[in-house]
Amino acid sequence: MAHEEPRPNLLIEQARQGNAAARGTLLELYRNYLRLVARSLIGGALRSRLDASDLVQETFLKAHRDFEQFGGMSERELLAWLRQVLVRSLSNQIKHHRRLSRDHHRQVSLEQLLDQSSLAVQQALASRFPSPSEAAGRRERSVLLADAIDQLPPDYRKAFVLRTLEHHSLEVVATRMERSTSAVRMLWVRAVKRLNEMLAEEP
Repeated sequence: MAHEEPRPNLLIEQARQGNAAARGTLLELYRNYLRLVARSLIGGALRSRLDASDLVQETFLKAHRDFEQFGGMSERELLAWLRQVLVRSLSNQIKHHRRLSRDHHRQVSLEQLLDQSSLAVQQALASRFPSPSEAAGRRERSVLLADAIDQLPPDYRKAFVLRTLEHHSLEVVATRMERSTSAVRMLWVRAVKRLNEMLAEEP
């Protein structure tokens, strides 16, 4: 049975008309993407106390509740709005944790977080991955990449996310994964190769 291609623009239209089921289906398309953005934004000091999946879930709850505030009609506009919702949630969490720890260092501004979030996953694309086919090209490339990353074997995914999205050195990744640097390098190379293959096969 052929896999039906998601139609974000149709779902956006239905969601704006008050269709709650369409809104839920629409937002679910971006879970992997938002999780990667969240992971790239959560700093090391917060990573032990703040889970990217929890932040995405909070973003979804707010997006469901406040969807009437979204004024766009395209997937790109929706992604920008969802990033704003996620960044505001993260900013609130940062302030909360800093109050608890009595940390009065410089606050990260919403503008800085938004700038980071708009580049986080897109930078991973660079020229490393193929352009999607004409059909897949109707979707945002960063969303397709996030979905492809989620399909990687766990070790491939972890090596890729730590190295490419969180920008850790091979030595740090090797320590985190309890592997040798050569093993981590090979996992990363294989992850990139697999992602290239998956993106090239997009229908």
